Amino acid sequence: MHCALSAVQRDQAILVAGGGIGGLAAALALAKAGKEVKVLEQSAEIGEIGAGMQLGPNAFHAFDLLGVGPIARKRAVFTDYLVMHDALDGYQVAKIPTGDAFMSRFGNPYAVIHRVDAHNSLLEAAMQVPSISFHTSVRVCSISQDEQQVCVEDQMGNKYTGAALIGADGIKSIVREQFVGDPARVTGHVVYRAVVDREAFPADLRWNAAAIWVGPKCHLVHYPLRGGEQYNLVVTFHSRHEEQWGVRDGSADEVQSYFHSVIPQARQLIDLPKSWKRWATADRDPIEQWSFGLVTLLGDAAHPTTQYMAQGACMALEDAVTLGQCVQGAPGDLKLAFERYQKARIARTARIVLSAREMGRIYHAEGVERLVRNDLWRGLSMEGFY
Repeated sequence: MHCALSAVQRDQAILVAGGGIGGLAAALALAKAGKEVKVLEQSAEIGEIGAGMQLGPNAFHAFDLLGVGPIARKRAVFTDYLVMHDALDGYQVAKIPTGDAFMSRFGNPYAVIHRVDAHNSLLEAAMQVPSISFHTSVRVCSISQDEQQVCVEDQMGNKYTGAALIGADGIKSIVREQFVGDPARVTGHVVYRAVVDREAFPADLRWNAAAIWVGPKCHLVHYPLRGGEQYNLVVTFHSRHEEQWGVRDGSADEVQSYFHSVIPQARQLIDLPKSWKRWATADRDPIEQWSFGLVTLLGDAAHPTTQYMAQGACMALEDAVTLGQCVQGAPGDLKLAFERYQKARIARTARIVLSAREMGRIYHAEGVERLVRNDLWRGLSMEGFY
């Protein structure tokens, strides 16, 4: 592909591949740094799918810096506590209050939110910024760059040029594929997700909390959404089969077959959803480089992680804020800005990827490991959990 342009023709906008949470956050951060931004989204509309997501205090730090803190807070549900029960006997393994002491410790609350509401908070803000434009039905197919510009070609042969490219195109990133080319690590863990109306949710589990029931090679999570009018339900298990990475409709029979040993109070949740979405999950090993000249990666394209730390979206938001700060701090030198951004983010995000793998092992402990987990966590102080 050849996209050479004269200096007069060069487009100084920064291209962002992907209109998800990370891409929109990046667009806002770059606009705040004084840049024009073009968001390239492969779908016909910029939107979000999925169910609930958890927001640690670091997400609200980022939302505030991006200018969407008030609307995100309005749409979120602030939990009273986080709680873990052993799914085999109901034993309360851990409980972490998320009230005033938590707020004082971290400077912001812990919350849960529907993924669509979080995405809309960013999208609505971005649509009000004149320097951000949106280009839909654009699937990045190939990328080239010289010393001063990047050129992207889409599936129709259309070309988009810019001063740089941010690959925020998710775990199946085409940008990463071209510059890194590493395979995804299919975990063998399957996640089922659904949203249940409050009226159908068991009254004895309508807690204002992010709750997890941990069992051998499985767990269940539930928490309220949208003012408590809905409840998010997530169940995870180690598949008996060789999994092909991806998303499809789930089967009630399949998910029920993995939870026979779970106590009735928790197992009743599996019977609630009218339909499920099924994810066969994957991550990637952390890498030491994700910036390549005028191209860099962000969010799941840079450091895809499993869900066990509930930090995937939070890391993308942090990435975006850091990227904007680095761009603003290196006027006229986007290569330097991307190098600084990468240096600032790699260790932290790699820690999340690796810690999430270990947390999955802890959640899904069986036999003596399960007993050790319960015994160790029972004695932890709040600071110990932090």
